[in-house]
Parts: sequence; C-alpha cells; structure tokens
Amino acid sequence: LFPESLLKAFTDDLRNNVYSNPHSQNISSKLTYDTIEHVRYRILQHFNTTSEDYTVIFTSGCTAALKLVAEVFPWVPEGTKQPSSRFCYLTDSHTSVVGMRGITASMNVLSVPVKPKDKLLLEKDWLPAEERNCTTPHLFSYPAQSNFSGTKYPLSWIRDIKSGKLCPVKIPGKWFVLLDAASYVSSSPLDLGVHQADFIPISFYKIFGFPTGLGALLVNNRIAPLLRKTYFGGGTAAAYLAGQDFYFPKNSIAERFEDGTVSFLDIIALKHGFDVLEKLTGGMEKIKQHTFALAHYTYTVLSTLKYANGAPVVRLYNDTDFSNPDVQGPIINFNVLDESGEVIGFSQVEKMASLYNIHVRTGCFCNTGACQMHLGISDEDIQKNLQAGHVCGDDIDLIDGRPTGSVRISFGYMSSFEDAQTFLKFIIATRFSKSDTEIPFQSSAMQLATEPAPDDHSYFNSINKLSPRTHIADKEHRNSPSGTEMTVGCPSPKSESENIRAALSEVAVPKITRGGKPITVINIYLYPIKSCSAFEVTEWPVGNQGLMYDRNWMVVNQNGVCITQKQEPKLCLINPSINLKQKIMVIQAEGMDPISVSLEENTGKEAVIYESKVCSHRVKTYDCGERTAGWFSTFLGRPCRLIRQSPDRKNDTQHKNTKGLLSILKKKKLKEPLEIEELIRRFRANIVISAPESFEEEEWAEISIGSLRFQVVGPCTRCQVICIDQQSGERNKEFLQSLSAARGKKTNFGIYLMNQPLCSSFPDILSVGSEVLPMLKENTEIQHPTFI
Repeated sequence: LFPESLLKAFTDDLRNNVYSNPHSQNISSKLTYDTIEHVRYRILQHFNTTSEDYTVIFTSGCTAALKLVAEVFPWVPEGTKQPSSRFCYLTDSHTSVVGMRGITASMNVLSVPVKPKDKLLLEKDWLPAEERNCTTPHLFSYPAQSNFSGTKYPLSWIRDIKSGKLCPVKIPGKWFVLLDAASYVSSSPLDLGVHQADFIPISFYKIFGFPTGLGALLVNNRIAPLLRKTYFGGGTAAAYLAGQDFYFPKNSIAERFEDGTVSFLDIIALKHGFDVLEKLTGGMEKIKQHTFALAHYTYTVLSTLKYANGAPVVRLYNDTDFSNPDVQGPIINFNVLDESGEVIGFSQVEKMASLYNIHVRTGCFCNTGACQMHLGISDEDIQKNLQAGHVCGDDIDLIDGRPTGSVRISFGYMSSFEDAQTFLKFIIATRFSKSDTEIPFQSSAMQLATEPAPDDHSYFNSINKLSPRTHIADKEHRNSPSGTEMTVGCPSPKSESENIRAALSEVAVPKITRGGKPITVINIYLYPIKSCSAFEVTEWPVGNQGLMYDRNWMVVNQNGVCITQKQEPKLCLINPSINLKQKIMVIQAEGMDPISVSLEENTGKEAVIYESKVCSHRVKTYDCGERTAGWFSTFLGRPCRLIRQSPDRKNDTQHKNTKGLLSILKKKKLKEPLEIEELIRRFRANIVISAPESFEEEEWAEISIGSLRFQVVGPCTRCQVICIDQQSGERNKEFLQSLSAARGKKTNFGIYLMNQPLCSSFPDILSVGSEVLPMLKENTEIQHPTFI
C-alpha cells in the first residue's frame, strides 16, 4: 500500500513546479534533469553506495532491467577459439530471470539451471591451475530473497563467486553476479558497499507502492565498459548519421542505456517515496524487524492450528523455521487443507478471503521452479497440466486432486498487527465451527507479543524523525519585521530599453584602438550562496577551489535540486556576507532577522553527506539544519533548504561551471556609473578588470595575478540571469537580447578561470589593484602591458 502523504507530496510537487522532457536546455528541462540526477543519488544512498561505484539505469520495471542485462552482457558464444560463456541461474528464480535464457540461446550461449539444494563448487577442488587465468565472462543470477517462500539466499555468494572461491558449474572463466533484489529490498536493507554484485535489478512499487511501472538496473561501474549495446534510442546518442552507419554513444553510462525519454514524473515521485518511507519508519532495518515480527507471529499461529482430529489446517511451504530475519523474509506460502488432509484449491481460498476484504496472491507467483520444488510438481506434471488446459495465472487450482499452485501472504511496512490477526481470524472462521473457534485463540501460540505496528502506526511514530536533509516540515515560521538594510548597492532607477542597449553596447562591442594602461583588478566579488547577492571585498584568500567560500552554499527545493534565479528571482535579495575573524556567514534580507551559519566544516553534529547536481556537475553536500531551512522557506515562500558542499569535494577540470572557476567581467567607463554598477551586478563576476581593449581576455590561455596563476577554462555563455534586476528581482528581456545582438550567435561575456596552485612563499591573496599578466593562446611568453 502507498501512504496518502506520498501522494500529497507528489501532487503538491507537480502543482508547484513545471517539469518537461530532460533532453533539452530550457529551465523546466534542466529542473527535470537535475531532479532525476538527485533521485539517482538518493537511490544509491539508500543502498549505501555512491556513483563512484554504481550507476542507476531507469527501466520500465525489474523485468526490463533483467532483459537489458541479457542483451548487453559480453557473452562469448559457442564455436569460438576461446571457452564459451555460461548463463547460470538458481531455479528458485522469477520467470523474468529464467526468461533471459531465450536471449542467451539466440546468441549461442548455453544456460545452466542450478537447484537451491545443489552445493556451489569449490574452484580449487576441480579447476586446473593453467585454466584459472581464463577471462571468458560468465553470469550467475540468483535472488536475494525468494518471491515464493521468502527464503533469503546468502549474500556472501556474491564475493565468493566473483573471487573464484565458489563456482556454479565446472568451467574456467571469470564470473559476474546478477542479484535479483526485487523481493528482498521491499522489506530489507541492501548494503552494496559490502555486497558488490555486478547487476542489481529492482522494482520501486514493491518498496513504496507507488509509482508502478518503474524499475532500475544498478550496474557496477567496473563492468559497465564491457557491456555491448546495439539499439540506440532518443537521448542515448552523442551523435549519429541517418544516411550511413555512424553512431557515437553518450559518455554517461545511464544515458547510454536509457532509450527514449525516461518516465520522469514517476522518477520524481520516488524522491517523495524515500522521504515518506524514512519519516514513517526510520529506515529499512526497522522495516525488516517489523515485517519479520508480523510474519513470525503469523507463521507460528498457522503452524499450530489443528482440527479436532489433530490434522493441520494448513500445509506450509518454507525452508526455515522463521526464527531469523537474516535468512527469512516476511513471506508465508501455504495451502489450506480440509480435515481429511486434502488441499482446498487456492482459487476457493482467494474468493473466500475477498469476502473478508483480504487480498492474497495465488498460483505459482511467476516462479515455477520454486513451485515445483515445494509442491512436488514434476516436469511431466507441468506439461500434462498444460495439456489439461491449465496455464499460469488462471483459476484451475486442482488437477486430479493435486494443487497447481498455492496461497501467498506477505507483509510490508504498512502492515500492522491487526492485519495479521484479521487474516488469522479469517482462517479460523472459515475452517472451524463456532464451538471450535475459541480453542485456537486460547492456545499459547495466540499469546505472542503484539509489538508490531497497529493501524495508527504508533510503532513507527516513536522512530526518530526524518533527517533534515530530506524532510521539509509543514509549519508556520515566524516572520519578524527587521530594519536590516541590504548590503550590496542601492536601488537604481529603471532604465528604458534604449539606455540598456546603449550601456551594453558600450561595454560589449569590441574596440579597435589599443590603450597603454596596464590590466588591473578593480573589483572582487564573492557569492557565498549560489544565486544570492554578491559580497564585495578588497582582498581575499584563494585556495585550490578558487576564492574561499565562493559558491560554497546553495539553496535547494523540496527535491534537493539546486534553485537558481532562473526559477526563483527573489534569491538576489538575499545578502550573505563572510566574517573571517568570527568564522561565520551572516545572511540578511529585508523584513527578516539576520541569521548566521558557521564557516566550520563540521559544527559538532555528524554531517550527513549526500550527492546533488549543480550546473550538471556532481557535488557532495550536507544540510545546514532546520533553523536555516525555516529562514529560507519563510523568505522565499516555498519549502527549501540551505546545503553546503562537503570538504571532500573534488575539483573537476572537465566541467567549466564547477566550483572554483572565476568569471572575469571587463569594464569600460561610461558617463553613467550607476548603470555600470548595475551591469556588474547582473553579470555576477568574481573579478572585474580594466583593460585597454574589449574581449582581449578571450585570447588568453592563462593569467598571473601577483603570486596567483589561473588557467583559462573557457568563455562564459550568458543565460537569463542577466535579465534579472539584482536590486528588485524583476525580469527584463532587453539585457540578453542586447548582448545577443552585440555578440552575434554567441552570448559569451567573460571567461572562466581555474586556480593553478604554485609552490611559492607568497600568500595566496587576491587584491584589488593587482596587475593582471596574461599569456596568449599558442604563445609561451607572458604578454606584459605597455607602460606610458
């Protein structure tokens, strides 16, 4: 079942945001793309791993994920010089796993079924030393939890098989492991940091109840380069030709395998699923204990129910005694018997259960192998039953008095103790006369502890609340008036379109004449919080990441996606300032009491680090707390939080928009200084310089400023942010239109720099008035300005 709060959070999200196809660059598309990336990180975090080790590929379900593995695995077919591949699978597997052999057969690869009772082989017992270096890839698939009986198979198999300690069959080669986790992860935590399977298919409705028709394949990045893909759909191609056989795939593993447009609204719903799951339950370990307690109780009662003649009421199909949640999941499989021991068909039991508003699953549950093993159905029986008209999923439950399937009940995190009792009362009410109904409930089996959650979920209400990084509390925030003044600039009069064009033209149109003055730094600005107001300084320390504390923080929406002025222009009205002596950042805004945030990387509380996406660049971040989140939510009028990049972030030179890049804005004096001030605010540069000639910085390869050296990463392509008045938050289209007209096809203005640390005794301090010494592209000497 899905909780009402999940649906409300999801529908509120859709009402408050516009999401569109992520294969584009407009604002709504970028929001969708960034939200999807955040959900990928959230999934990996849920399984205790990161994007360094695994990639999340979204599919239409677990079945599609399994099919994808079969299609792209690097099989070596029969008939080649090297040993051929094998596809091995446990017979206690879902139909979708067994069905992979249809694809492998078409590739001339043999499939080998392995029964659960067959012991995996010790490689050293049979494999000659000369064959242990064979690299032929083989794939072994098994379920972490049987969807038939709830039996949990050892996760240690993953390590033992991949290391070569164990082998499914006698054949040399390198084994990879596919762990079918669809049933397992619905009620148990899976730690991929410990159990590093190569492929993990999952289905999200089994975890949250909603959305359906969405799954994922988690791929170990170590095998990803070996995968082969033939078909390519929309969004997977970096480039291709329609007229000839040319195709080049995207670099991203996920984008390479996600053909067409992913179901982005359903993916967005997953974020709310994780939020609600944690809020209601406290995490998967508590779900595991809760659901197992319900299953243990129900199993114990069912196993003790007897008719007056001593005959059992049910025949249970299980491999464990339900004493350990590490080897048994919350699934109970059985058939109901009459007093003579004959099976009552599952179809009849299902219809009776419906009268009591109980919904059970019946049949063989898309797991014929387990059904055969537990019910004693032979291969010949399956074929005879088919000839008799029985097919999977129908209501033919008995043939010649023998069952063709069984009844399965399972517990999820929404299940309660009352649910278990309701089911047991149904069994008793339909199997015992009135005079007998009180007997079972007076037995010791019925006096088991009742700790599992009741209908109002009070069991989970005592769990710690959802962590600050994911939960936005719906509460009123105090909005005290404040006389705090804005710290950057003063309101400028509104300019007419002609004045805007004139000002931009004066700054942006290249000049032919050269001056003799040196190039100098005239302004230095910090933007501690991405998309918030500037903080001007006269000198500032520079580290490996760029200006210290520049764009260290960002505001994120309820989905953990970075908010910029493109979505929320009011961000420009928030004024952060850094006090290095007190080691705090003070945040101010009109009508709000100032709030401070520590500059210390760890404020004493354990910082929960998770991944986010900023300008298509992956960063690790941690949350700045409820108090700060409340301040921003109140001012912006929408649920949001302040997060900070974690100290272990890496400087990635492949992303020109990454933290640590400095944007240079060139400036020429105009008659109206205030308009220049406004332009500087709109272009949001870190360093403003004066130079003899416009746009000469676009010919620079690197520059030196004092003891600092910066590599030129590339030009800065301007976006809609320059159209926002940084004093009022109002939009004006003229700025971007004028820049586009002045520069032609490209709206470039300014360049990105990356600090190149030098082994020098000079302090890494950037100061106003410092001379800028550029090195031209394709030139080995620094060009010194001419002095007059």
